[in-house]
Amino acid sequence: MGEVKQIEVAAIVNQREDEGVIGGNGEERENVGLEMEDENQKFSFKNFLWHGGSVYDAWFSCASNQVAQVLLTLPYSFSQMGMLSGIILQVFYGLMGSWTAYLISVLYVEYRSRKEKEGVNFKNHVIQWFEVLDGLLGPTWKALGLAFNCTFLLFGSVIQLIACASNIYYINDHLDKRTWTYIFGACCATTVFVPSFHNYRLWSFLGLGMTTYTAWYLTIAALVHGQDPGVIHSGPKKLVLYFTGATNILYTFGGHAVTVEIMHAMWKPQKFKYIYLFATLYVFTLTLPSSSAMYWAYGDKLLTHSNAFSLLPKSAFRDVAFITFGFACTPLYFVWEKVVGVHDTKSLCLRAVARLPVVIPIWFLAIIFPFFGPINSAVGALLVTFTVYIIPTLAHMLTYKSAEARKNAVEKPPRFFPSWTGMYVVNVFIVIWVLVVGFGFGGWASVTNFIKQVDTFGLFAKCYQCNPPAASAPHH
Repeated sequence: MGEVKQIEVAAIVNQREDEGVIGGNGEERENVGLEMEDENQKFSFKNFLWHGGSVYDAWFSCASNQVAQVLLTLPYSFSQMGMLSGIILQVFYGLMGSWTAYLISVLYVEYRSRKEKEGVNFKNHVIQWFEVLDGLLGPTWKALGLAFNCTFLLFGSVIQLIACASNIYYINDHLDKRTWTYIFGACCATTVFVPSFHNYRLWSFLGLGMTTYTAWYLTIAALVHGQDPGVIHSGPKKLVLYFTGATNILYTFGGHAVTVEIMHAMWKPQKFKYIYLFATLYVFTLTLPSSSAMYWAYGDKLLTHSNAFSLLPKSAFRDVAFITFGFACTPLYFVWEKVVGVHDTKSLCLRAVARLPVVIPIWFLAIIFPFFGPINSAVGALLVTFTVYIIPTLAHMLTYKSAEARKNAVEKPPRFFPSWTGMYVVNVFIVIWVLVVGFGFGGWASVTNFIKQVDTFGLFAKCYQCNPPAASAPHH
């Protein structure tokens, strides 16, 4: 527990050092660190809006980042898979994602503990997943993690931008989706001024609040609307559609590619272990009712409406529903800062300017591939499978493969599952399942569906699936 305490104190102290507050030796740093922890519990307007490093902040970040814009495509997935499969796979992939997020948190604590023993100071430095892999398993794993993580986060940001443009189009259809993408691309550039996840408190509160509102709006609106006359629920009808829907759900619960950055922003990273699980349980209360209700009401009509908003009548309640952007691009900013050599600087303006080039490819790719829904599945099958499922489980097994490593592990197996053998069995199952079902069948299905969208709508589609929104009408 001494190593754990050392990590917790170091996290508090380093974050305060980022603001030029303290320095000092070991004992002094521990005392000051504990004082800073107490200080962080005191209310101030600045801390309330800007400084978020508590367990609750991490929970809000995980919950808001986990589902976000994908919420609007889950009814589309249900129409591809059917109600029963949709519900079962949401629960299954949600729990699987919580397990791999737990593994990532264990590896972070192990890495940080080893580095702290070596006297490494993380002042002005945000630890990232590829650095954890490098420290524990070497440069080959670093390159693997960096390639998959950055590509996934890049396309995750692209999907968020596409979603923003798609949503605002259904509020104001005087401009097409491509034009809205231009506008929101410029708006997204403002995220360069957010230093780290430590400063996302207000944004994550807003994000989860709007996601919660949107989910319950979808649920209530669908139930009030009732079933369409002659509604058909034919899913699952084709294998290609079934596995496309399944990989979208895999993508939904694969949002823990930012786990390490969220942990590093915490005052006590050790407490992260079960936060992602609790965030997932809350997300279930949003995704299961909304996707089930929408599929019950509209059935197969959702097959040609990947954004659930497009089927709902225009109203003030629908226009209020909006989902925020910003999380996926932040880790990319950190990587780019390290590449150009400005990550350790205290100048926020310099870092902001250095980050701007990251926004350009996000903007450009969102204009090329505006296929909200199908692109989620493709990213889920080809990138999420490895980034947050296969690589973390393999890394955990290799890190603790020796008896000595298991004996000296900072984090032992959890109380509810106190067996290294059991953990290895679960990890092997996840690797095989995700490799075969997620990457194999899911990759085939999602790429096939994605190519179909390109053939139908073309690249640089001006307004993807822009059917006139349903008109308000009295219900009988």
